[in-house]
Amino acid sequence: MNYNETLQYIHSLGNFGMEASLERIKTVLSKLGNPERDLKAIHIAGTNGKGSVSAMLSCIFKNAGYKTGIFISPFIIDFRERIQINGEYISENDLVCYAEKVKETNIVLTEFEFITALAFLYFKEQKIDILICETGLGGRFDATNTLDNLVAAVITKIGLDHTAILGDTIEKIAYEKCGILRDCPVITSYHQDEKALEVIKMQANKLYIPDENALKVTNNQKLGNTFIYKGKEYELSLCGDYQVENALVVLETIENCGIDIPYNIIYVSLKETKFPARMEIVREKPLVIIDGAHNPDGAFVLANEIKKFSGEVVAIIGMMKDKDFEEVLKTTLPYVKKAIAVEVENMPRSLKAKELKSVAEKYCKCDMAESYEKAIKMAGDDPIFIFGSLYLAADMRKFFKKD
Repeated sequence: MNYNETLQYIHSLGNFGMEASLERIKTVLSKLGNPERDLKAIHIAGTNGKGSVSAMLSCIFKNAGYKTGIFISPFIIDFRERIQINGEYISENDLVCYAEKVKETNIVLTEFEFITALAFLYFKEQKIDILICETGLGGRFDATNTLDNLVAAVITKIGLDHTAILGDTIEKIAYEKCGILRDCPVITSYHQDEKALEVIKMQANKLYIPDENALKVTNNQKLGNTFIYKGKEYELSLCGDYQVENALVVLETIENCGIDIPYNIIYVSLKETKFPARMEIVREKPLVIIDGAHNPDGAFVLANEIKKFSGEVVAIIGMMKDKDFEEVLKTTLPYVKKAIAVEVENMPRSLKAKELKSVAEKYCKCDMAESYEKAIKMAGDDPIFIFGSLYLAADMRKFFKKD
């Protein structure tokens, strides 16, 4: 198979329709020589913040001289984003080669199980020093939960998402995500949901929570923050107040994982960390920000950022019909001047623009646009926030990167 044929094959596997179980992935990994056993890892689960925490940790370890693998989900532009070493995507040739090795096991897998097995084998054979690994969905039955050699486990903020699969209460979702915990340091957010925190406390033997009393935000800007934590100053290029909370989770993870990294490397790494589609500035004049907020918790933190622009924001929104779209719109749109509803292109799960507009109009003035280009023209010179789906974020990001 060539690269495009390999991607076609992987996507054809699908992620649902099979029983939730670790048996398939364990069988495949055993046939591949159990590469997961050779991977020293930081394992990350949660509803919101996984990607930002992963990006910061990866940058820190890379700058500290460690050969650092990162396994993330989903990708934004290029499928190979999911598997990186020191910021470099797996090559197309390597993706094809390792896909063949997994396929040769002749075990029927889901797409995520397949790519997890591929990634673990690739990371082992590339002899990485540390793996920063996100779960795909949940934790207990997630294919990444075959990792055992953990230096730390991280549970980012937990909210209601994927309720049909993980459970319809915070406690049930937290239980599923805590399935990744081992006898290692566990770090979680200081703003963790109280019910989720109770579950985490019951499951974690060594729990570390950032000390909010040791935090002082020294420069709270629309775009980026500086803060002092435990007497040391840090600067973030990632936009959004919530990134300070994510950064503290990262700092506690570094402090408690047993790997000593100097302060100056941590400082520089946090300052230079970039992450696509997370309050990402894709144009400065007019200001255009893309964010992947697509669930109620993500909408809440996004709304706090939109508020800073004093009602001057124009929102371009597109959402999947299987998400809690009304809650997202109710949380964000009261703070915008106008919204423009679009359908996410080439995505059958997308809400039609007309339906999205009818819901959005409950909360603000809303128009429709048949294309992304028209939506941008309709927005004019006001600050523009684009959100509602990671698929929309990916499409819009490509739209701006072609300029």
